[in-house]
Order: sequence, then structure tokens, then C-alpha cells
Amino acid sequence: MAWVGAIEARGLGYRYPAEGYALREVNLTIAPGEYVLLCGASGSGKSTLCRALNGLVPHFHGGWLEGHLRVDGLETRDHPVAELFAHVGLVFQNPQAQLFNSTVERELAFGLESLGLSPQEIRRRVRWAAEVLDIEHLLERSPRQLSGGEEQLVAIGAVLALRPAILVLDEPFANLDPAGAARVRAILRKIHHMGTTVVVAEHRLHELVADADRMVVLHRGQVVMDGPPRQVLGEDVARYGLEPPLPVRLFREWGRPEIPLTVEEAQALLALTPSPLRPPTPLPKLGEREGPPALEVRDLSFAFDGRRVLQGASLTVRRGECVALVGANGSGKTTLIKHFVGLHRPVRGQVLVLGRSTRGRRVADLARQVGLVFQNPNDQLFAPSVQEEIEAGPRALGLYDPACREELIALFGIKPLLARSPYRLSEGEKKRVTFAAVMAWRPEILVLDEPTTGQDKPFRDRLTRLLGELRARGHTVVLVTHDLEFAEANAERWVVLAQGRVVADGSPGAVMADEAVMVEANLRPTQAFQLARALGLDTCGAFRRENPAEAST
Repeated sequence: MAWVGAIEARGLGYRYPAEGYALREVNLTIAPGEYVLLCGASGSGKSTLCRALNGLVPHFHGGWLEGHLRVDGLETRDHPVAELFAHVGLVFQNPQAQLFNSTVERELAFGLESLGLSPQEIRRRVRWAAEVLDIEHLLERSPRQLSGGEEQLVAIGAVLALRPAILVLDEPFANLDPAGAARVRAILRKIHHMGTTVVVAEHRLHELVADADRMVVLHRGQVVMDGPPRQVLGEDVARYGLEPPLPVRLFREWGRPEIPLTVEEAQALLALTPSPLRPPTPLPKLGEREGPPALEVRDLSFAFDGRRVLQGASLTVRRGECVALVGANGSGKTTLIKHFVGLHRPVRGQVLVLGRSTRGRRVADLARQVGLVFQNPNDQLFAPSVQEEIEAGPRALGLYDPACREELIALFGIKPLLARSPYRLSEGEKKRVTFAAVMAWRPEILVLDEPTTGQDKPFRDRLTRLLGELRARGHTVVLVTHDLEFAEANAERWVVLAQGRVVADGSPGAVMADEAVMVEANLRPTQAFQLARALGLDTCGAFRRENPAEAST
């Protein structure tokens, strides 16, 4: 049998214990030095394939492996994970799953020590990884004190420091702010040009599609599309739960044959051959909120292990509003929302929920009014089955409603998962379960921390519809997100945090137009905003080709 690739899968199939096939008849060859974007809907098999590449499937997870998988010349079924570790570096979708040392510096050094490198070489690589990821200021901190995005950077750094022949990353941008994502993209381009084989599983195609040599699309555990990005995006990828980058969608709507992968490409093509456009249609507005506040934060300060995380933050969210909290990793967003349910208590200042201070109120009491979906679903799951997970909260609060339960199960597409353990789901599936579990008692205020992490286009569309329905019913929604495209589409108002302070509060367009705020908060405008501004249109994020009949009037 001749093997020609850095990664070679032939008839690869895999079943987790007591479950159906996660991978079926996968045939895939990735040449040394290729950069491959692995994509597909939630539960399509991306994470399973990533874990197979470094031997966690089947050596750690058990189950049944069929066919052949060879990486860097080694048949994975014949070599333990410890041996494959030196050849294939894997960054998990959930960074907490691979962080366990007492400090970030020790985290970066751990893998290098296991390879038996000299102390001098270990120090050199730790410094290099920390410098390229801009995390030198975190080296003495415990990983448990970091934000989700900071954890992600540390997990990436620990694998980068190993300099493996094959680097595999599962949803690396899910928890990163725009500046951090840009750094990681630049690093991946650099190591790819140095000859490293790079495989990245990612839903957000616009983050990487211009850098990758190939796109491989998985659907129900099988490879259904494989080719250069322009070729793949020239086909209908939406049927596989994928959303093409905005420039690709726009050119298709305008009937143009080109397939621009970036905003810059689209601008250049439009400069040569303009398309007839009219000002975009604004997002539907529910009007200025004049009712009583749902949430009030007054001069809030908070410190963790002696480090000030919030510094005099103040904001008001009125009933029925949808507000997005945006800002860099470590800016205090998650710390702020934990005050809404009493998981943190103010060092100084005050938090009011529906007009009452949170001081002295039990978490269980606040949970009736504020439903918080954590950034990391593993911090929220505890029941032996998905069905019990969904029913636990409303039963404990005396708010169980079978009709609501069935509605949520259908909405989030989790009926096939009800009997399964939530711990055996993909990260995207876990997130959907936590959504249903929190919403099952119908809290008046819903707070979602990174709601689109690991989610495909169908779920994002369902979530958008749901948020619209909740607002129409008078519910209040707070989104904490680095996904500015989602925030632009759903929140009429952005509150920007930087270093624990509120530095801006306004419409998405107004915030993105303030360059000083965007720089201070390490944010970058959405593709829609960039294109609208470049074309001289109102920057509200929706584009349409002009109707010929209307153009003639």
C-alpha cells in the first residue's frame, strides 16, 4: 500500500461507544505543507476527525475504528497518543480541556518538557510562543483566572511551541476577539509557509477561506465536497449548514460570476465593474425603549485575586431591548454578566435586576428572572441525559411546562440527542442543550455568553428568529460576543468594554464608525460595514441589488 500524504484516510469509519457512526467511509489525502479548511454543520464529524488525527480516537474515547488513517507516516491505530503527540499538535475546541498547569508559563512549557528538550530550548520556545500571541503579560497568571479568549490563546501557544509537523485546530477563533483572531491567522499563514501541514475546523468561513489551499466539507460523517475554496464556494454550500463569506453571497445575489473571498477583492472588482446598488434596507427596529430598566449597573467595580477586572462600569438595559456587550478578551464582559445572577458580588457600586438590588439576594432567586447561558457549556451541564438536563432547572424552580419543553426541543433540533449523555456531544450540540435548559423556565431576561460558538448557519438563523420573537414579547436579551456579524444583525445597541470600563454605547454603525473606540477595544468592523463604507452606502449592514423596474423610475 503506497502512502503519499502527510494525512491519509482510506475507508475511515468511527463509532463512539453505544452510538452511531460519527465518521463513515472517509477518503482523504492531505499533502505535506497543505493548508486545509475543514467545515460542516454541527455534529458533521469535524471534531471527531480532528481527534482521530492525533489518536484520541480511538485510544482515549474507545469505540470502533474502521479503515486506515496514517499521519506523518504513522498508522494511528498502531501508535499511542503519547507517540503521535510529537507529530500532530491538536488545539481543542474547548481550551479548558487541555489546560491544567498552575501558570500559563508552565502550560506552555509542559509539552516541551515531555519531549525532553533542554531547559534553554524550552525557555526560548516559551518566550517565542508568548511573544507571537501577545500573551507575555499572562505568563505568571493561572489559566483558571483567564477569560475564554485568553484561554484559547494559551492553548494555541502550548501547541505552537511544540512545532509539530501537522497542526490541527478545532474552532480556534470561537472565543477570540478580532485582534486575537488576526494574530492567529497571521501565525497560521507563517507556519504554513514554513512547510507545516495545517488543518483547521471552523464554521466562520470568512476567517480563513482566503488563506486555505483547500476546503473539505463534511456532512453526516462523510466528505461531500473537496477542492480549492473558490471552487467549493461556487457551489451551494448552504445545504450543508455553511454560510459563505458576505462578498461571495453578495456577488451571487447580484448575478456576478466572480467569487471574491475578501472585502478587499470585492472592492477591487466593484471598482472595475460596478453593480447597480441602492442604499441597504435597515434592520427592523422596535422603537426607542422608554419603559423601566431591566438591568442597571451603577459605578460597578470588581477585583479577582487582587486584579481589578471592572472599574466603574455603568450601563442601563431597558425591558425589551437586545444589547450586545462587545470588547477584547479580558475586557470584563463575562465578569459583568455574572453579577446579573449573583455569581459575583460588587466590590463597589450596585447592580439592579428589575428594579431590585442584587445585594443579599440568592442566586436561585435571581435565576428566576435572569437566565444565563455560559460561554463554556461544560460549566453548566451536570445531568446524565440531555432530557434530564433540560428538565432540571424548571422542575427545581417549580416552573416546568411540558409544552415549552417540546417547543424548545424542536426549535434547537435536539430530539435525537435526548437519551444521550450531554458530555458525549459536540461542543456545538452542548451549547444548544444549555440554551434549551435555561430557556425552559422562560426567564424575563436572557443573557447569552458567546451564543454562536461552534454553531452552524441553520442554528444561527433559528437563534436570530428566536431573539426577534422574544423581543416582540417584551423579553430582554443581552448578548456577549466576539461575533460582530451576529451582534450587528441582532442587537440595536452595542456597549463596548475596554479594560473593565464602558468606553462606548450606541448603535452598531455608530460604534464601528468611531475609529478611536474600535482601536481601544481591539475590535474590527464587520465585512458588511467595511463594504458599505467603501461603496458610499449607509453602514447598516444589509445589501441588495437594485430592482431594474425601480431603477428605471
